[in-house]
Formats: sequence, structure tokens, C-alpha cells
Amino acid sequence: MRLRISHTTRYAYDEPVRYGLMQVRKSPLACAGQVIHDWAIRLEGGKQEARFSDQHGNVVDLVRLDADTRELIIICEGEAETEDRGGVAGPHSGYTPLWLFQRDTPLTKAGARIIQLAEKAKRAETDPIARLHALSGLIHAAMKYELGATDSATTAEEALTAGRGVCQDHSHVFISAARRIGYPARYVGGYLLMADRIEQEAGHAWAEAHVDGLGWVGFDVSNAISPDERYLKVATGLDYSEASPVSGFRHGKPGETLGVAIEVQQQ
Repeated sequence: MRLRISHTTRYAYDEPVRYGLMQVRKSPLACAGQVIHDWAIRLEGGKQEARFSDQHGNVVDLVRLDADTRELIIICEGEAETEDRGGVAGPHSGYTPLWLFQRDTPLTKAGARIIQLAEKAKRAETDPIARLHALSGLIHAAMKYELGATDSATTAEEALTAGRGVCQDHSHVFISAARRIGYPARYVGGYLLMADRIEQEAGHAWAEAHVDGLGWVGFDVSNAISPDERYLKVATGLDYSEASPVSGFRHGKPGETLGVAIEVQQQ
């Protein structure tokens, strides 16, 4: 499937920003199941200082805000060819050792609720893929998809306890529980072609677990499926903080308004 993506992020500041530096992870990965035909980033109010691969192999653009800017606009557009691999993303690669993906992070640290859910999934199945699908199903049943119920700082345990969240929260809970029962797991940020709309207000997130003999396998808890040709992977990490589309800092304390506009369509 050939997908066309347009992603605009706009930061508006109520006072001029003296200095700011952003890491932008908005360029899709060339990997199993997807070929990038063209991709471009345009900036207004900032300048690209460098491009590099981070510890996970993500493409990162280092963007410096123009002096005294009051608005930064990041526009990413391109096309990619994807295929349905049944969620199988293939062998592990990159600079980060596989064992590191079993390490807790502040966002994915397991509490009593996640430990209980993980043990239930472990008892339900013995086959690794069946067990991980069972885990995904348990999380889907336990957590209602609800916009605005959480934010980027909400932990996996907090979201599961509240019983609501978005794709980021579903992914964090899956990652935490999968690690608890012995599977390396990671967060994936990207895009999803939806059947009922082109315009979207946010990107999509899912999780991958590493299974011996298969490699990384994807699980989209929010939609209760494994990723197919409608998905485009952009960045991976131990949790959202390592795969977020934009992160960084600025000097001063101006108020900030964030606007995001995404279009995902089939060509």
C-alpha cells in the first residue's frame, strides 16, 4: 500500500524565545515492511543544525529556534510503500542491546495492577505469540480508549489503575507487562491510515515485543490487532520519551500553544 503523509506541528509562543533546541523524530524508518519513496522536512522559525541516528536507529533532526522567534512550524511530507507482514518486524538491529528492552523506565515501571495482569496473561497461554495476544486482549478489555484522560507524563500503572487512556497508555501498559513476563518490548510511534478520515489530530502508537525465532512483533492494543499495511513506523524507544516526535528545551518561560495537523491517505 502506498501512503501519503503530511504532518504539521506549530508552536506559538506568547513572548519571543531567545534560544531553543529541538530533537525532531518525524522521518520514517526504512525497515522491513516499508520503503520510503520520498520525505522532506520544512521549517519556519527554526534551522536544521544536524541530522543523526540515535541509539535506536531513529532519524533525528536537530533544530535550533531562530533568535527571538514567536513561532516554530515543522512541516513533514512524504510517501512510503508498506506491506502486511502480520505484525512481524523482523530481527533486532541497531546500537541498543536487546537486553536493555527488558529494563523498566519511569513511564513503564510495573506496579501491583500490571504485575497481576501480566501473570494472568502468562497463565493463559504457553505459546509466546498466543500469550502476547492474550496480554493485548486483557489490556484492551481493562482500559477504555478515552481522549484527554491522560497526558504524556501518565505512567503505565496510573493509566491501568484509572482504566482509561489513549494509544500511548495502552502501549506503555503492554510494554511493562511484556517485560515482566520475560519479553523485551519497545514503544513504536508512527501513523495509521484510518477508514473514516484523512485528517487526524495526533499520530499513532503501538508496541513491539521480541520473540525468539521471529524477532520484533507488533501489537496495537487500542485497535486489538497487529500492525498491517495501514501502519507506517517512524520511531522506536524504551517508551514514549525516546520516540516522541518533538522534544527539547528553550530558554525563558514564555507560554506555549501547540497545534498539530496530520493527514494520512492512500495514494
